[in-house]
Amino acid sequence: MASKSTQVRWIVALGALVLVGVLAYSTFQQTQQRFEVCMTFKGGSHCSTAAGSTSDQAIRSAQEIDCELLANGRDENMVCLADEPASVRAIK
Repeated sequence: MASKSTQVRWIVALGALVLVGVLAYSTFQQTQQRFEVCMTFKGGSHCSTAAGSTSDQAIRSAQEIDCELLANGRDENMVCLADEPASVRAIK
């Protein structure tokens, strides 16, 4: 029969494996959707690619990247984010 310390080690090892599996699974689930989004603002344009667990999250992330690069300051960034993207393309 195994000693108590051996049983504890097996339980800890099993728990660690389960934790690694859960972390890997959740990481892959968060990046299922990828989109390229192009924004135009004040005569400039920029296209970015982003990934997310949903299409809305991926599109919004790419839009935020574009607007950060196109807008000058927080107020312009908010105006840019309120605009619709010039184009949205799903990436497989």
